[in-house]
Amino acid sequence: MPHRHVVQMSTSHASYGVCVLGTEVFLDTRRSTPKGATSFDVHATSAVTVHIVHSPMTKPMINSRWPLDPDIEVVVTIGVTSRTVNDNKVKISYYGREGNELSVAWLYLTCVDVSLDVDLSRNGRVKSKGKDKAKWTWGPNGQGAVLLVNCDRDSPGAGGMDSGQADIRTTADLQDMSVMLLRTQGPSAIFAEYQVVLHVPESDADKVRVFHAIRSDSHPRYKPVLGPDKLSYVLDHVGNGENTFYVEGLAFPDVGFSGLVSFSASLLEVPHKNSPGTPIFTDTVVFRVAPWIMTPNTQQPMEVFVCSIQWGADSNEVFLEGLQLLLKKANCKLTICSEVETRSDRWIQDELEFGYVEAPHKTFPVVFDSPRNRGLKDFAFKKILGPDFGYVTREPPGKNISSLDSFGNLDVSPPVTVRGKEYPLGRILIGSSLPWASGRRMSKAVRDFLYAQKVQAPVEIYSEWLTVGHVDEFLTFVPTYDRKGFRLLLASPNACYKLFKEKQTQGHGEATQLIGLKGTERRSIDEILADESLKNDNKHVQRCIDWNRNLLKQELGLSEQDIIDIPQLFVLKGSRADALFPDMVNMLVLGRHLGIPKPFGPMVGGQCCLEERVRALLEPLGLTCTFIDDYFSYHVLSGDVHCGTNVRRKPFAFKWWHMVP
Repeated sequence: MPHRHVVQMSTSHASYGVCVLGTEVFLDTRRSTPKGATSFDVHATSAVTVHIVHSPMTKPMINSRWPLDPDIEVVVTIGVTSRTVNDNKVKISYYGREGNELSVAWLYLTCVDVSLDVDLSRNGRVKSKGKDKAKWTWGPNGQGAVLLVNCDRDSPGAGGMDSGQADIRTTADLQDMSVMLLRTQGPSAIFAEYQVVLHVPESDADKVRVFHAIRSDSHPRYKPVLGPDKLSYVLDHVGNGENTFYVEGLAFPDVGFSGLVSFSASLLEVPHKNSPGTPIFTDTVVFRVAPWIMTPNTQQPMEVFVCSIQWGADSNEVFLEGLQLLLKKANCKLTICSEVETRSDRWIQDELEFGYVEAPHKTFPVVFDSPRNRGLKDFAFKKILGPDFGYVTREPPGKNISSLDSFGNLDVSPPVTVRGKEYPLGRILIGSSLPWASGRRMSKAVRDFLYAQKVQAPVEIYSEWLTVGHVDEFLTFVPTYDRKGFRLLLASPNACYKLFKEKQTQGHGEATQLIGLKGTERRSIDEILADESLKNDNKHVQRCIDWNRNLLKQELGLSEQDIIDIPQLFVLKGSRADALFPDMVNMLVLGRHLGIPKPFGPMVGGQCCLEERVRALLEPLGLTCTFIDDYFSYHVLSGDVHCGTNVRRKPFAFKWWHMVP
């Protein structure tokens, strides 16, 4: 509740006060009422508006005087700032029963303006005098400023992220910050007697840092004034004009932090030099820290990352050749990371996830580094973090990491509408164990972070049935150029058995898989269909995928028409499943160009029947299929094309603050 500004009136001497433009000043007349007085009236100079607050029962008397009822309040407001000290006057006259004037109380008021302003309307400009500045609201008509976590590294030679520096080393760093203006107006003599203080609540102070731009002759200085160890800042030499502050975020939304931070400017009356002072007026503004946002396969690709593995029997040279052909078709930048940089770790999808942060004035990519921490452990921090490329990570306490902490187990759907609720940035998908079962799960620190971002409400699906346990082993999304805009692709043992039975019926039962691959066990369609153990394995796998199918239909608002079944067989090793041949849904999606693991399926009429079927399913949707040989370089090592690549994509055109989570 806003603080009430009360001024004591007196008939023995004049009262003096300061008020802020447009705010209410309550005149306490009770102590100044002389004995025998029964009524009063109020007169004021032209800039002052007088409001008499009374109950409906109380009426003014014939001569515009008011009875001295205990429920009457006198409130004044001033609509223009003072040119000189004490240039506004209020006179209260008290009258006895006979209408005679008994005494008079005088008040001299100086009106100043103090306004703390931010980009309230989220259009990249700081405007003054917004309403409800202390409220932050979602939606296209919402209001409240946005703050970026300053998690990139603009300062050359800095060891870590810019948010770790308590000073500003380059003006480029200011672009990542939000502007806050403190505007003051009024006679300068008044500001010598009253203090203006900028302050931040203790609970928010470790999430932000504020710099004061101080103009000096040579170049502006940026003085750190609020932050983890500074809760308040008294401004020196306040006069007419504005003070510019730059605000940086230090922490993303997370458990215990909604993302909202507030700042206030208070005008304090200071009776003695060393006294703490009492606030006459406080203006408060609120920022929300921009969430980290993932980009789905339907967003335009900007850059593909892959690791080069040259040493050893499982070199990926053949794979890189296939990938380069695909990238030419897709007209997309390819970044090949050297084996030294990646310390021979080829699974770049598992180590990191590219996303972005956005404010009205600035957007930049941010890489989320998984706690998996194998060969690529330092890659994101050392090689990707840089100017306008941010970094974030979450490490679970106690280092209890499972395969489900890898980011092949993290995906995001395209935008969806579910039972009338819109998710304009899609929904995050996290692979997990069944809700009621104990088993491997993505660590709580990572899941908590993802849920706290709010704008891509996560769905936990069931991936623990797989040996590696990643969602990208049985699902992906591809863009389509129709009303829906995308399809969900699911790995399907049923679709594979159906295809193989068709081929057997057509007399191709002897067609064999894995032709041309040395040292592999080749099996014909007849042999695969006769394998009862394999059939039972795949019945179990199909049930696991069907459980997810129903969950995804419910949580993403999908119908059967939105799902395409991609033929795929699995085999159980112990109680968990692996792909029997290269896992085709584990594909790289670059717009309409798909890089699909080459399945080496049974050859019918000189064609791989699996490739033929996948083309028939996807090419009518305007997609082109490029099959890439990843058999020895990825598949036999328990991964495929998607696991070995990573894509930075274009941010959404949709502004996250326009949604209502």
